[in-house]
Amino acid sequence: MLPQVGGKAANLGELAGAGLPVPPGFCLTTDAYVSALSTSGLDEVCAALESTSTVDLARLNGLAGQARSLVLDAGIPAGIAEAVRSAYEGLGENVPVAVRSSATAEDLPFASFAGQQDTFLNVVGADSVLDAVSRCWASLWTDRAVAYRATNGIEHASAALAVVVQEMVDSAAAGVMFTANPVTGKRSETVIDASPGLGEAVVSGAVNPDQYVVDMARGAIVKRTLGDRRVEIRALPGGGTQRTQRSRKESPGDPGDTPAAAVQPCLSDRQIKDLAELGRMVEKHYGAPQDTEWAMDSNGKLWLTQARPITTLYPQTTRTPPAPGVHSFLNFSLAQGLTRPLTPMGLAGIRLIASCVAKTAGFAVPDPRSGPSPYYEAGQRIFFDLTSVLRSRVGRKIVPRVFDVMEARSAMLMRSLFDDPRFSVTNKTPLRLIRHVAPVAAKYRVPESLLRGLFRPNAALARVERLSSELRKALAVPGKATAHQRVAHVQRILGSELFATVPQILPLPVLGFAMLALVGRMLGGQATHDEMQTVIRGLPNNVTTEMDLALWQLASQIREDNDAAASMAGQSTEALLERYRDAELPAVAQSGLDGFLHAYGHRAVAEIDLGMPRWGDDPTHILGVLANYLRLQPGAGAPDEQFRRAVDEAEEQVAKFVGRARAISPLHAMAVRTALDRTRRFAGLRELPKYNLVLGLAAAREQLLLVGKELAASQRIEHPEDVFFLDLDAVENALAGADLRDAVAEHRAAYEQELRRRHIPRMLLSDGTEPEATAGANAEQRPGTLSGSPASAGLVTAPARVIMDPVGAHLEPGEILVAPSTDPGWTPLFLTAGGLVMEMGGPNSHGAVVAREYGIPAVVGVPDATTRLRTGQLITVDGVAGTVSAEGAQGGDA
Repeated sequence: MLPQVGGKAANLGELAGAGLPVPPGFCLTTDAYVSALSTSGLDEVCAALESTSTVDLARLNGLAGQARSLVLDAGIPAGIAEAVRSAYEGLGENVPVAVRSSATAEDLPFASFAGQQDTFLNVVGADSVLDAVSRCWASLWTDRAVAYRATNGIEHASAALAVVVQEMVDSAAAGVMFTANPVTGKRSETVIDASPGLGEAVVSGAVNPDQYVVDMARGAIVKRTLGDRRVEIRALPGGGTQRTQRSRKESPGDPGDTPAAAVQPCLSDRQIKDLAELGRMVEKHYGAPQDTEWAMDSNGKLWLTQARPITTLYPQTTRTPPAPGVHSFLNFSLAQGLTRPLTPMGLAGIRLIASCVAKTAGFAVPDPRSGPSPYYEAGQRIFFDLTSVLRSRVGRKIVPRVFDVMEARSAMLMRSLFDDPRFSVTNKTPLRLIRHVAPVAAKYRVPESLLRGLFRPNAALARVERLSSELRKALAVPGKATAHQRVAHVQRILGSELFATVPQILPLPVLGFAMLALVGRMLGGQATHDEMQTVIRGLPNNVTTEMDLALWQLASQIREDNDAAASMAGQSTEALLERYRDAELPAVAQSGLDGFLHAYGHRAVAEIDLGMPRWGDDPTHILGVLANYLRLQPGAGAPDEQFRRAVDEAEEQVAKFVGRARAISPLHAMAVRTALDRTRRFAGLRELPKYNLVLGLAAAREQLLLVGKELAASQRIEHPEDVFFLDLDAVENALAGADLRDAVAEHRAAYEQELRRRHIPRMLLSDGTEPEATAGANAEQRPGTLSGSPASAGLVTAPARVIMDPVGAHLEPGEILVAPSTDPGWTPLFLTAGGLVMEMGGPNSHGAVVAREYGIPAVVGVPDATTRLRTGQLITVDGVAGTVSAEGAQGGDA
């Protein structure tokens, strides 16, 4: 039905069919639009629009204007005009109607086009209706509608317009109603905006309306805010509308008004509750929260004039917690620096790893492929149920402190829930924690690892090397394995092999940071925060730093070969990729890149998702970074020089600390020297557990691609890579003969939809509420300054470069990188960045640590930085104060 009548008409027809109150009317289908414009020349404009960049607004707007002119000039064919006259006369004699656009790309689950096409109110007479129809058709090509389609990847030629003609409701009051709170996400709250007269004043934002919030669970009106009545739109006899605008003094509710002249609610409590109940019926019919438009006539009867999905709500978890009451979920994807959704197979891999962790800790996991009980998914991202942590006295002490350094704003949100009676402490002893941690510590001999690191550091490092080597052997799969055997190997790798290295390696970096904290306690005021941070710069044994420097070293080798550098200069990434795949790069570049990818080709952007291509599969990102490096001349600012300088500064700071300790006693000096030696040796190992995890994910990906090739060859899926849009159960079904091409297409479409989502909550309650959006979660605003967590000391002023995806990104040397978050796949960009601003993260998140390694000022945990800052804007990053100052920024504290 949607292709024939568009979103608005389809929704109105469905509402009427469900017995809900909808004004009578008729619909002019998209066939009329297509017929009328078949020879108008609109196809040429559509082709030009498709070839125009989404950022070239001037050209988009110019083409949109051409399209509108073509539509208006085409007019309405006689046969169509006669059909409209007949249908209009069927409503009655000169009945006032609303003529409303209904686009085929309108009011979809992922993109609401509300208000982007025109509506004409109180139209009287057949000729006036025909004129309004023509103008509705032209409104499909407004600048805003064209830009919106371009941004959302909707083909212009596929968009068509139906027109709804409905009897006007001469409304005493009208407005909009959301059946879930669109600001906080709370699903049990209905929010009603209302104003006297026609609803156009509310829909267009011309008036500050009354707002009523109804708690549907209790049937209670929990908030009531009265509007200012400064704008009112009424229908005029004989057609058209009148807009009455009052000054502040003329409006009721002025501070000097008498009580009789004060603003009165335009809806009674009974009408508010009846309207909310009508909204509940609409939501029940659609099975999802709805954004509705409504009107109440002079007799008090309620009418629905539109219903569409609320596209801005973040999805709720895919399963409901078994325990009653409200639950709190932490977005683990964001904690890992990942804003994008995970592929279905990526989520399946994480479920297996999480199940392994839970089983090792003594939790029951009936089905490892479904994940452990605290594991949830929402919006194709990873969430964990944090309710038991919030209700535990020990959990409240430990977990927020961990997130203070991982993702500081998440820690703040956790603490904001401490006073919520729904999460009051019920577990006051550490016994439950000990019961689950002790088996892991015992099985992997964690105390022994700590003692070895403290007293036999060389042996501890040798053991780490041995563990990594053993993991690589465990990841091997026989070359002649069958597809079923490969799936079993994937389950073995992810479900048992990978996690084992974490509790055997992680104690060493924990020991390293603990030793640093011990020195801070021993020296007290003689060891400042900045001095302590200097000690952990230029760390050895950091696999991510080693990777970045290896790529820089390759760039240096190419630069030293004048012919090689000249042959690669100025070439696009695509051209370099083609030359690399054809083995036609200069020898130093070809062999050097082969060696780099042999060592690090298992890494990727968003690498915890095994559905994401590895650098070895697609080295586009690495070639782009390499091209950027070649434009940066060697010298004092070169990354390898910076790293060597950081090492020297760290060693000098260690010597200063030892000297200060010696002034206390020789024993203090020996303890400080030993402690800082362990810090320098082991702190860099913090990256190794994840590095090994990604190594295992890459091995699993390799096996699944081989299975995908077999499934594609047997036409169970279209392409080998489609296997990542299935989970393991589905893959086994495909191997058993099921054709899953339609399922893959459906999963790809859902994934692409989630990729477009910009707002990702850090925490989510089971009733849909986002704690960050509720009152009190945001600090007082400071215009012109964005605030977050200080991550790397220093002050820099430079142009910003907002980058949402590092693949193919261009960063001029010295520019400040502004990103939603970062994982190791981003860090090659750090080498040329002048500073770093991230929306996510804490002082010890990955991006912050690497920024300190390279000595670039960084501020992390800055909400909405990628939308509040723009590329080219001059900004100042203060890595000590944790602030970002910008000219023309929409400022506010984090």
